[in-house]
Amino acid sequence: MNIQECVEKGFLKRIAPDKKMIEKEVSSSEYDLKRCQQSLEEEDYKWATIQAYYTIFHASRALLFSIGLREKRHFAIGIVLEELASNKKIDSRLVSDFHAAMSAKEDADYRYTYSKETAEYLVEIAEEFLFSIKNILKRK
Repeated sequence: MNIQECVEKGFLKRIAPDKKMIEKEVSSSEYDLKRCQQSLEEEDYKWATIQAYYTIFHASRALLFSIGLREKRHFAIGIVLEELASNKKIDSRLVSDFHAAMSAKEDADYRYTYSKETAEYLVEIAEEFLFSIKNILKRK
């Protein structure tokens, strides 16, 4: 599946790029990053995992808003990131980080499977992901 197919199926919607929405999503991502770092310090690995995913989710939404897209399903973000990476517009590491975080979030939230090691890894990649997205947005 690609971006156009996602639009046709209603998983993505084309919108005008919206600076206020981009800023709101970056702010939400920064908030979630602080919260996941706190949860990690408190040894609440389930919430650290979930909040790390939402750090990445909101940073990704900011990127989507900057290119005139809004997701209707979380998996559609991965499709957009994959297409951007294949066109060399973003680093492919962001794609694998998004998918890893989404998978770990689903495990923690729906299957109650999480660990200290996974939470630590996700908090680290969430920090790097947000930093990367902010740099991409600065160049736009």
